[in-house]
Amino acid sequence: MTKELFTIGERIQKLRENAGMSQAALAKKFKISRSAVNYWEMGLTVPSTEKIVELAKLFNVSTDYILGMETTSTISINGLTQPQVSAVCEVVKCFRESNYLNESSE
Repeated sequence: MTKELFTIGERIQKLRENAGMSQAALAKKFKISRSAVNYWEMGLTVPSTEKIVELAKLFNVSTDYILGMETTSTISINGLTQPQVSAVCEVVKCFRESNYLNESSE
């Protein structure tokens, strides 16, 4: 199995796109220019420590994830009932088993 290596900018772009946000919307939320977000995503600049923390909070991931120190992300279960949490866990378990089976057959 190969692991994809993402730069900080690629991780930010992926998180932003997965959240359905445009660069302009992210920039507005952080009170910065859209070009600043574009520069992050292109790898021309990196966000400040403060912005990395804000990004982690916004996208419910760790700062380590954004910085590429870990390859996992988190899902917030705030506001879910216990049966809903159990259902989410079951779906994740099914995906892992499916991925394992697919990797084993390759």
